[in-house]
Amino acid sequence: MNRLQRLLIKHEGFKLEPYRDSLGNLTVGVGRNLDSVGLYREEVLYMLDNDIARCDRELRHNFKWYLGLSDVRQDAMINLCFNLGITRLLGFKKALAAMARDDFDEAADEFLDSRWATQVGDRATDVTNMIRTGRYA
Repeated sequence: MNRLQRLLIKHEGFKLEPYRDSLGNLTVGVGRNLDSVGLYREEVLYMLDNDIARCDRELRHNFKWYLGLSDVRQDAMINLCFNLGITRLLGFKKALAAMARDDFDEAADEFLDSRWATQVGDRATDVTNMIRTGRYA
C-alpha cells in the first residue's frame, strides 16, 4: 500500500460492507460513493469473476461428484450456487442426490419442483435444461 492509499484510508475509512455516509450517500470501500460514481464495468466483471471462483470452490468442497460433471453441468451448478448461495443449495437434497447418481432428468425435475423455480422463472428453465441435456440453454 502506498502513502496516498494509507492517507485516504485514514480519512475515508475502509468498509467492506455498504453504508450510508454523513450525507446519506450509499458508500463502500474507501469512500466510493455508489450513488454518484457507481462501479465501472471492469470492477463489476472483477467481482463477478471472484464470485464464480468462490462458487466453484464451495461446490468442489461440498460435492465430490462435481468435478466429474461436464463443463455445462458444472456451469449450471455454479449458476445455482451463485443464485441460492451454498447453504440454500445444500437444501435441495433429492436433486443433489440425483446429480451424484448422474440421474440428470430426476435432478432437473427436483430443481423445477421447488419454490426457487417459481421465483426465478426462465432462469430455472435454462439451468435445469443445462442439467438435463448437458447443453447450454
